[in-house]
Amino acid sequence: MRDEQFDVPVTIESEGSGLTVTGTIQAASLLVDGWPDEERGPKYRSALKAMMDAMEQRRAVGTARRAFTAAAREAHLVVREGRH
Repeated sequence: MRDEQFDVPVTIESEGSGLTVTGTIQAASLLVDGWPDEERGPKYRSALKAMMDAMEQRRAVGTARRAFTAAAREAHLVVREGRH
């Protein structure tokens, strides 16, 4: 598996703290280990699959990034795109 870098970083903010995610391995790790259990809905599952597919070069990294931001919005997390 390869760590594909996002063309535009994604910052996820929750309860006053933020984390800037720059690639697929970091995003997948956050989805698996740091995502609230009660917020693992359909977009979460799509994002996790998209990250795995991107790391295995079966899907474009931009598609995986968009799936990740959609999952974050579904989980009611604040999403900021770009460098801040």
